[in-house]
Amino acid sequence: MSKDASRTSQPESSTPSQESVHRHAHDAVVLPRSAFHTLLDALERRDYRILGPVLREGTITIDRITGENDLPIGWTDVHAPGSYRIEKRSDQRLFGYVVGQHSWKRFLNPPVTTLMRVRRENGRIAITSEPLPTEKYAFLGVRSCDVAGIRIMDRVMLEGPYADERYRARRRNALIIAVNCSEAKGCCFCVSMDTGPKAASGFDLALTEVLDGDEHYFVLEAGSDSGHEILAELSTRPVKEAERKAADAEVARAAYQMGRALNTRGLAEKLAGSHEHPRWAQVAKRCLSCGNCTMVCPTCFCMTIEDHSDLTNENAERRRLWDSCFSQEFSYIHGGHVRDSVASRYRQWLMHKLSTWQDQFGSFGCVGCGRCIVWCPVGIDITEEAAAIVGGVDRPG
Repeated sequence: MSKDASRTSQPESSTPSQESVHRHAHDAVVLPRSAFHTLLDALERRDYRILGPVLREGTITIDRITGENDLPIGWTDVHAPGSYRIEKRSDQRLFGYVVGQHSWKRFLNPPVTTLMRVRRENGRIAITSEPLPTEKYAFLGVRSCDVAGIRIMDRVMLEGPYADERYRARRRNALIIAVNCSEAKGCCFCVSMDTGPKAASGFDLALTEVLDGDEHYFVLEAGSDSGHEILAELSTRPVKEAERKAADAEVARAAYQMGRALNTRGLAEKLAGSHEHPRWAQVAKRCLSCGNCTMVCPTCFCMTIEDHSDLTNENAERRRLWDSCFSQEFSYIHGGHVRDSVASRYRQWLMHKLSTWQDQFGSFGCVGCGRCIVWCPVGIDITEEAAAIVGGVDRPG
């Protein structure tokens, strides 16, 4: 590992320092809806590949944005346990949805990454490492829960003695444009996890969309030097006090609409004493052990390594792929599987998110986005299961 790989600092260009965040915390301006394109123009001038919300096959997902008409204007999503659909809105909001099945994790830590290639030629073996990624990305429309998810992934992938060079390269080249929520859906519980509905830090730019009758604008603020430089190029005007209050009201409405809640006080400690709780066996009767929850989660980071060769046996690749603790093979060691039952695998996942993650990284591993509830085929609800389990566990001491 190179000397740089062992550094524990965050990416300078895309993770704002505390000093930078504090300096720009009140640099709010108004970006009229008619001038929204100036933001996209500024990003393109800086050679960013813009990624944001788009309509694809009945979902609002993340893909390439080449113009504002690519955004899901006038569309929203409807969430329930095991259920997701989109429908038309009665207005023309650009960001009138919450979250889809994909998080920004897939662009910072892709599902499949080639690590090295091996080639045999004229009796010799040549091994080459894949070059580090260099493309610049602008993430447009990052919800506060996902901003928190990126912050957690930074901790996992960049801190400590084994920082991931590929993640570091992608993270350094990513510009984060947050969009604060103006409404919540049935499976949202970011307020419980203290991750939203407004992004407090971790962004380069943050937008709050306000639509009130004929008034349609964004209250825009910078959270880093890079964000401040872009803001200075946009067609903005100073924010009025009434507009600032209107933006605050949008966020307050989202906080009031939370569809789920989870009492996190003492949660990690109470879960730590719940290994033999009968609820684990009960939920295992429903759980398919499919791993959907880990695939859509913005913070799950389990991975495996596979080697592949072509039919000629002249070329081979080593790849890193997403894996899941719900897979029986994931816990295999010499002699057998450590977690052979569905109950033990579900317990491992939930307790890691809400208990042992605290021991590892000093925070919860859940950001309250609700994706694991929405995209579970049988609608298992992490807030319901956690509450049922700790409700039957005595408080420590």
